[in-house]
Amino acid sequence: MAKEQVQVLNALDTAKTQWYHFTAIIVSGMGFFTDAYDLFSISLVTKLLGRIYYHVDGAANPGSLPPNVSAAVNGVAFVGTLSGQLFFGWLGDKMGRKKVYGMTLMLMVLASIASGLSFGSDAKTVITTLCFFRFWLGFGIGGDYPLSATIMSEYSNKKTRGAFVAAVFAMQGFGILAGGVFAIIVSSVFMAKYDVPSYEVDPLGSTVPQADYCWRIILMVGALPAALTYYWRLKMPETARYTALVAKNMEKAAADMSKVMQVEIQAVPKKEDERKSYGLFSKEFMSRHGLHLLGTTSTWFLLDIAFYSQNLFQKDIFSAIGWIPPAKTMNALEEVFRIARAQTLIALCSTVPGYWFTVAFIDIIGRFTIQLMGFFFMTVFMFALAIPYDHWTLKENRIGFVVIYSLTFFFANFGPNATTFVVPAEIFPARFRSTCHGISSASGKLGAIVGSFGFLYLAQNKDLSKTDAGYPAGIGVRNSLMVLGVVNVLGFICTFLVPESKGRSLEEISGEQEEEVQATKA
Repeated sequence: MAKEQVQVLNALDTAKTQWYHFTAIIVSGMGFFTDAYDLFSISLVTKLLGRIYYHVDGAANPGSLPPNVSAAVNGVAFVGTLSGQLFFGWLGDKMGRKKVYGMTLMLMVLASIASGLSFGSDAKTVITTLCFFRFWLGFGIGGDYPLSATIMSEYSNKKTRGAFVAAVFAMQGFGILAGGVFAIIVSSVFMAKYDVPSYEVDPLGSTVPQADYCWRIILMVGALPAALTYYWRLKMPETARYTALVAKNMEKAAADMSKVMQVEIQAVPKKEDERKSYGLFSKEFMSRHGLHLLGTTSTWFLLDIAFYSQNLFQKDIFSAIGWIPPAKTMNALEEVFRIARAQTLIALCSTVPGYWFTVAFIDIIGRFTIQLMGFFFMTVFMFALAIPYDHWTLKENRIGFVVIYSLTFFFANFGPNATTFVVPAEIFPARFRSTCHGISSASGKLGAIVGSFGFLYLAQNKDLSKTDAGYPAGIGVRNSLMVLGVVNVLGFICTFLVPESKGRSLEEISGEQEEEVQATKA
């Protein structure tokens, strides 16, 4: 590697942890706060949307979203996210991380607000406009995945890089928690203002017209934290690794890093690099990084099938074990309150701690070990729930069910949910890093689509008379958990395709040092 590159990149690898690192975590992390809030808050309000827009006079149970509508509302943001991950990941390598970073945040903020303003008064118009805006919300969220991971990875020193990138991702936990807490607050305020009977007492009166404001407020508020960090995101300089290794401007890389990291780096003139480097998906790329890309895409795909299907049908699990009573015994606002309370308890007890255990230990025991351990324990706990499922549904055993269910979330987050985000930002060359992270995360969102669409149907009761309105008979919650256990076993196996990156420089892991040595010899 050229001497001037070594000087700039070594300064980054050996730099002490500084205030700027923490600023970058907050600025990047607020995007993920919004990501999680927006993607998971929809599961809090789908039952309310069904009551408001799909009420059927004389029905024994409250209105619910038809299967195709529920799948669209839950899944359209994932389709947008997948598209955004591929597009902005590629754009981040072509134009630079900084130039694209502000675009994704502004798109998220605008689409998040627009989702709550979905116009119309009839079901078709409201749901159509909601899905339209949630697609573009997802598109912006998708861009945040490769860009935030790559930027944090390229700013960090090699000693604490894993913890810094994981800390950005861990803001998702706070986003999920905030979504639940805010939904509790909003629904409580509305319940205090409008004291209405349950559905079985007064089917029409159980859903007050003002409940239409409730879901809109919940969806819109997620935009606020991201909007507040927009200015600082624009002020972040381009990463030195992109400037030095892709743009080939050593002088600017040295000047930028000297300014923000409080380290003295000797500025050197810009030099042209005459070497021809291999391209993405070339034979050379596939021989060097093909198995690594297969490893990052397959593990993220399998993890997200399990992770997102759990999140999206956890309200149904809580209903099955009695945490959330039958819908007809509640009014619309109380149902939002109870679903939000259950999700908040899971987030507080397992989701948030799991993320921060990863931050604490990722640079001590390594990414590979944490990912293997996570998949292993997720498998164990899934089967522990599934095999004696009838035992867990008895009233006296409900707390045990929730404890084991929480542990699966804990080890997802102190495990592959965090490591699959960190590793693709470390193991690929700088000129492909954002693109490969985008491909890996898009594979994950494909898994999320499989999980969220597939398990809406799979988790239905095997008895057609007990399924949700409009759904065919499924395989039941027990068998669905068995399927997820098998998915986790496959994730454990695919982890062996992914290399350990703990304590090594990005250039060493990605093979860029080796490329430079070979070029020098040539």
